Amino acid sequence: MSIAATSAIKSMASSIKLAATTATPPKRMRSMKAALTLTPAAVNRLRQLVRDPDPKLIRVAVKNKGCAGLSYVLEYTKNKGKFDEEVTQDGVTVLIDSKSLFKMLGSEMDYVEDKLSSKFVFNNPNVKESCGCGESFTV
Repeated sequence: MSIAATSAIKSMASSIKLAATTATPPKRMRSMKAALTLTPAAVNRLRQLVRDPDPKLIRVAVKNKGCAGLSYVLEYTKNKGKFDEEVTQDGVTVLIDSKSLFKMLGSEMDYVEDKLSSKFVFNNPNVKESCGCGESFTV
C-alpha cells in the first residue's frame, strides 16, 4: 500500500471518528406527567353535569382568592380557549386554564359526597400548604 493510500485511510478514519463524537445523541422519549387525572366518582359526576341537549365543557382554573392565596374554580364553557389544556378520560373532557396548568400538573380530581355536602376535591402534589378550612392553598 502506498504512502498516499495509507494517509487517505487515516484521514478517513479520523473524519469518521470525529463525526461519531460530534453527532447529537438520539432524543429520548420522556413520559409526560398527566396534567390531571379523574377518579371514577369525578367522571360519573362530570357526565351528569354536562349531560344536556346543549353541550358544554367544564374548565378548571386556579384563581387568586382565599386565605392561603389560591383556590380552585370550576366553570361551564361552550368553547375551548386557545391555550387551554384538554384532558379526556373515560369519555369525559375537562379543560384546564392555561394560566393554571403548572399549578395543577399531576393533580387528581375527585368527587366526594357526605351527609352535609358534595364537592369536587383536588389532590394536588404541588400544594405546599393550605388553610384550615381546606378551601385555599399555596404552591
